Amino acid sequence: MELLQLHYFLAVARSEHVTEAARKLHVTQSSLSKTIQRLEEDLGVLLFDRIGRKLQLNEFGRRFLRRAERALFELEQGKQELSDLASPDHGALELGVTSASVLPDILRKYRKKRPNIQFHVQMLTTQEMIMLLERGEVDYCLSSPPVERDEIECQVVFIDPILVAVPMGHRLAERSSVSLSELKDEWFVGLKVGYGTRDLMDPVCKSVGFTPHYVYEGDEPARLVNLVEAEIGIAFIPSTARNDRAQIKYLQVETHEVVRKIALLWHKSRYISPAALDFHEVVVEYFEGLSKETQL
Repeated sequence: MELLQLHYFLAVARSEHVTEAARKLHVTQSSLSKTIQRLEEDLGVLLFDRIGRKLQLNEFGRRFLRRAERALFELEQGKQELSDLASPDHGALELGVTSASVLPDILRKYRKKRPNIQFHVQMLTTQEMIMLLERGEVDYCLSSPPVERDEIECQVVFIDPILVAVPMGHRLAERSSVSLSELKDEWFVGLKVGYGTRDLMDPVCKSVGFTPHYVYEGDEPARLVNLVEAEIGIAFIPSTARNDRAQIKYLQVETHEVVRKIALLWHKSRYISPAALDFHEVVVEYFEGLSKETQL
């Protein structure tokens, strides 16, 4: 069995299509198919059921996939550890976020501490984040909501109140707070289903007797402020994402304590480099400072 066979097997298992997997791997379909066939011959079992042009993992394939992912995960961790030993002041961080509102401040502080470390950030839905964490493909995720999984470590770092954002000319703009039931006839702008604030607030609104009427659903939280300011609709916005320069009024929610928990997540078995440990420290210190500010 060769490492190349395992890499090709993972690509096909995840896409369940030879053409798509071959394109991602930059190899020919025939070469990919022959490699998978050799792997099956080495193992003595078929790993896929062939359905037309699609390949679907069978029971043998599903069981082998878990082992193959684990083996390649460990090899990647070893490679990363050796790289850090050879060049301790250089390297890269892979980060995922479900909300990016506080990330610029965190990355600014981290860059001052580790100026030579590169980082790559992905905006993810909760399910995408869980998938990458379980595969060990990211160092850390900043997530709301927190995630409980056997292989994922979860540290809640901040309790973030959810506010109601309305434009300055809105009927509620002179208020400092509002009950959720008063919003049942409003038009909303928000994120798509699968993002933390949307998944948190829809059930809360339903519990008081209404489903928010969304006239805009997107995947860029920062855009919501612009849409509220343009009087397209109102929005549920976490306190950490508020923009005090915009022509918007932020209202507290009465009667319901609506907060989101922000958590730092990482794979329990993933190698944590010194640079990654420093990122962890920066995140915790940042939110500790933010908590003190909100209590003043």
